Amino acid sequence: MAPAAPRLVLGLLVLSLCCEACKKVIFHVPSELEADKLVGRVDLKECLQSADFISSSDGNFKVLEDGSVYTTSALSLSAEKKTFTIILKDIQEQVEKKIHVDLVEEEKKTPNTRHARDTVLKRTKRRWGPIPSVMIENSLGPFPLQIQQVQSDTAQNYTIYYSASGPGIDQDPKGLFYIERETGNIFATRAVDREQYPSFQIICFATTPDGYSPEVPLVHTIRIEDDNDNAPYFTQDLFEFCVPENSRPGVVVGKVIAEDRDEPYTLHTTLKYRIVSQTPPITPAFSLHGDTGVISVLLPQLDRELVPSYTLLVEVRDMAGQPFGLCTTGTVVVKIEDTNDNAPTFKQLQYETRVEENRVNVEVLRISVVDLDEPGSPGSGAVYEIIRGNDDQAFEITTDKNTNEGILCVTKGLDYEAAKQRILVIGVNNEAPYLLAPHSQQLSQSTCSVTVHVLDVDEGPVFKPCLLRLDVKECEDIGTAIGRYVAEDPETGNSEGIRYRIPPGQCNWVNIDDKSGEIRTVRVLDRDIGEMRRGQCNITVLAIDRNGKTGTGTIQVCIVPGNKNFPRITQTDYIMCRDRNPISLTAQDGDEAPYSAPFEYRINDRRLASMWKLTPHDDSSWYLSPKGDIPYGIYEIPVSVIDNGGKIGENIVRVNLCDCVTPTECDGRTRQLAGGNVTLGLWAILAMILGSLLLLLILITICGCCGTGVMNRQVTDDCANHNLIISNTEAPGEEVMDHNIIPLQSTCDQGGYGVKTGEQQTFEMVKGRGHTLESVKGGGHQTLGSVKEGGGQTMMDTCRYSYSEWHNFTHPRLGEESIRGHTVIKNN
Repeated sequence: MAPAAPRLVLGLLVLSLCCEACKKVIFHVPSELEADKLVGRVDLKECLQSADFISSSDGNFKVLEDGSVYTTSALSLSAEKKTFTIILKDIQEQVEKKIHVDLVEEEKKTPNTRHARDTVLKRTKRRWGPIPSVMIENSLGPFPLQIQQVQSDTAQNYTIYYSASGPGIDQDPKGLFYIERETGNIFATRAVDREQYPSFQIICFATTPDGYSPEVPLVHTIRIEDDNDNAPYFTQDLFEFCVPENSRPGVVVGKVIAEDRDEPYTLHTTLKYRIVSQTPPITPAFSLHGDTGVISVLLPQLDRELVPSYTLLVEVRDMAGQPFGLCTTGTVVVKIEDTNDNAPTFKQLQYETRVEENRVNVEVLRISVVDLDEPGSPGSGAVYEIIRGNDDQAFEITTDKNTNEGILCVTKGLDYEAAKQRILVIGVNNEAPYLLAPHSQQLSQSTCSVTVHVLDVDEGPVFKPCLLRLDVKECEDIGTAIGRYVAEDPETGNSEGIRYRIPPGQCNWVNIDDKSGEIRTVRVLDRDIGEMRRGQCNITVLAIDRNGKTGTGTIQVCIVPGNKNFPRITQTDYIMCRDRNPISLTAQDGDEAPYSAPFEYRINDRRLASMWKLTPHDDSSWYLSPKGDIPYGIYEIPVSVIDNGGKIGENIVRVNLCDCVTPTECDGRTRQLAGGNVTLGLWAILAMILGSLLLLLILITICGCCGTGVMNRQVTDDCANHNLIISNTEAPGEEVMDHNIIPLQSTCDQGGYGVKTGEQQTFEMVKGRGHTLESVKGGGHQTLGSVKEGGGQTMMDTCRYSYSEWHNFTHPRLGEESIRGHTVIKNN
């Protein structure tokens, strides 16, 4: 324990050093202090450079980070002085310092008496609240540069020390300003950028040597006056605009925008724009508004065909455009949009061509034009028309969209004997209307003449039409006839002797009968397979007459979406609880309209249709619900879904009708329905097997007992060994003992006597070596009786017994059993 003592002493010594008091401060204050009254200011950093925690031992005072001491409530000093402690802590260094503060009531001054004549009224200027200071941005000095002076009026009576804090002094940017302690002069130590620090607000303090503050802390503003040190700049590196050609002067093209980081609403940010240069360097085409930066059309005729775009070098300058202002340049590109101001013209004024007589729908000539407007635009798209020479409508001219050429075709067969040549006049225009420049002349239509020479030849077969379009439903069977394509001999006008064939190397979707021209499919056309995805195929067909002349035609086979998919119910397993809310059945079909929805639902099983019903919900869904209070169980319901094309999809919907509140409660054990499609459970099958075995055991026991009784008595010839007496009671009644049932008439027929009394008939059964039961009906009652002798002979007995003898014989040996109103007497 001895070595621990020095360590304890050393720790107490360190703690005492860390907690030592720095100094003692005395403030002279009035005897009455108001709440939030500044008492004075303490230099905290002189005691502890980095204080993380500042507090007062007296709750009537609060201490700010700058050392200012304020009252928290109204306070009255007693006769003695008021003392409290300011506690400073550095948590990281584990250092604690204390500053003792004494408040001493200041002495009241006795006012000097003055004579009336000595009293002079003077207007004094308070120097503790000067106007905000101004410092020029980027000032060149010399530094330190005095920018203001603050003084307290109490400096006439006291020694006043001045200090300050805030941004630029002890906050970022630190060290930019400082204040002289004795004079109150404020100095700047270096230049300031206004765009970074437009102004500073510092707090100035005036204190006496003993720490008393006769003045309220002064918030002083130092404003940085802007210097034109930032050139304006454009918001974009490149401005791009478009304007239609032949636009009128004054049409707005676009607007350039520039900004300046200097002080707003001054000459430093008053900008002026101008165009420095234009490319190409021809007559200026645009003007630039100096104040707004709006670019407008200046040249009355902007021709895209001559100059497709202009590049402008623009300048922006501050100081309202004065030469000494700062400037920046930017680039503007103006594209001239095409308008239809040029008419198409034919490359040739005259054309000649030849065509065989009776040819129909054949191309005879292609005509080209020149248009200066932008290629591919409506202003350059050519539209051809036959102006003269086509009164019989034998010719037709169309436009090839790819080449812009005019295609001249013969639509009616020409007769060589009627006219050996035809002269046509063809004109051309554009798709878009003409938009001409102001004061320009109207454009005239360009025309050309075409001479068509008709040739007298023996032509081969001609297909009518030359292009046959055949629409084939998707997934039609192979060999389905889809059309007929025949050609005619131009000379005879019929199709006799013409053979047809399809040259190899084409899509093998169809074939054509070589004699009749009937077209049939050779494949199942499915748009989801390989080359059929594009949905159409052009097939060239040859027609050959007896002379070997050949004609060609084109078949365009187009696959039309068909009804190839069956509608299927998306979900087929459901659980229906005791609330029996309807089930929504939804079907899907992979086909497109009109071979998909709306769907029709049907229940195929008649018995289940009497228990369940379907009601429409929307085009794709129907509701399935029970018709009544049907038993719980698992129902497999065959449901047919018919799409709009008539295709039927068979579905099995499995519904577990369960005695539950929520489907999660159903564990799969349900009541079973007999017959139909209702599934029997394990316990039901076991009960049925046990019941069948029990019934078989009872029958074997009955048969065994009856046979043993007959053998012991040796009365195989007794016709009354078994009796079935109709009593209509559940126990032996008086009818058994009644003499009226004595048989008056007996008939032995193959092992049984039938005794009829009134409306009752009694059957007696005698069992021989072969036991057979057969049904006999009598008197509205049904009984079983069978008697056979061995070897197939019938045992006949005409013996009769009196009632007494019969009763004495059977009474002690026979038991009674009641079955539905019949009394059965059997041997024991």
